[in-house]
Amino acid sequence: MSIHPQTRIGHVHLTVSDLNRALSFYRDVLGFEVTSRYGRDAVFLSAGGYHHHIGLNTWAGRGAPAPARGTTGLYHFAILYPDRKTLAGAVRRVLQAGVPLEGAADHGVSEAIYLRDPDGNGVELYRDRPEREWPRGPDGSVAMQTRALDLDTLLAEAD
Repeated sequence: MSIHPQTRIGHVHLTVSDLNRALSFYRDVLGFEVTSRYGRDAVFLSAGGYHHHIGLNTWAGRGAPAPARGTTGLYHFAILYPDRKTLAGAVRRVLQAGVPLEGAADHGVSEAIYLRDPDGNGVELYRDRPEREWPRGPDGSVAMQTRALDLDTLLAEAD
């Protein structure tokens, strides 16, 4: 048995220690819109009016410490941008907000920037290249790679 090829992951729920701090990051820095709020315990955000792409909650404990690095749990989740210009704008806002980047990679099939949200969750901001541009091996299979991404060239495309 295999999963249907059109299956997609639709949203992520994150436990955070400070709802307003997390909301400032996802709304004010990354630009997601609030779709609903449940008092001081949870908020749901989306792009384009979807019911929610990101759920933030403090149900596990307001003020709880972030999990230690190197333990099991969420490594990162990825936010797919429609094109290079939109990705560049998001990265520019992240840098202007003083959020440090942990890495930037050209994977051949995509360009990705890695960072952490205020609770230490890994976040990947990326854009896919058109499939016709993907690197291929001799047998035609996708040949992903990890090369340095030229951030200056990317940022030059931001509005």
